[in-house]
Amino acid sequence: MNTVLSRANSLFAFSLSVMAALTFACFITTAFKERSVPVSIAVSRVVLKNVEDFTGPRERSDLGFVTFDITADLQSIFDWNVKQLFVYLSVEYSTKNNALNQVILWDKVILRGDNPRLYLKDMKSKYLFFDDGNGLKGNKNITFTLSWNVVPNAGILPLVTGSGHVSVPFPDTYEITKSY
Repeated sequence: MNTVLSRANSLFAFSLSVMAALTFACFITTAFKERSVPVSIAVSRVVLKNVEDFTGPRERSDLGFVTFDITADLQSIFDWNVKQLFVYLSVEYSTKNNALNQVILWDKVILRGDNPRLYLKDMKSKYLFFDDGNGLKGNKNITFTLSWNVVPNAGILPLVTGSGHVSVPFPDTYEITKSY
């Protein structure tokens, strides 16, 4: 005879199997959706300074200050399976010491129900744009890219890059810092 515990165990196992199947069915309905949208990035001002780096040996490093504009409509990414977006602006460049440098300058979390349209004008970097040497001075290929992580209710966490980036040359001279 089946005891009460045996019957409860069977009911629990069956319920978990049904919930797993439903979760997979929910995931598969949005798994192959295209989540890339057109993005417009414009860099309006670049200032480059050579400052003392206090994190290591007493050397000087490049510090960039960037003012940028971003226009993107992320409305089409949101569906019933998207909980939030983690949107970030990154820069990629190469130096003689490193073949690939990646720095995040700005980020934002957009929850479901928030305004998913980005019209940002004259934004400044949220995080410092530090190079671990002098790789920013005179660099002709600093590429700005807007990307986002889609955080779903069920399924994988895709990393998506917007279709649109801009490459900007950095100045050949440093802005002089006044000492008082």
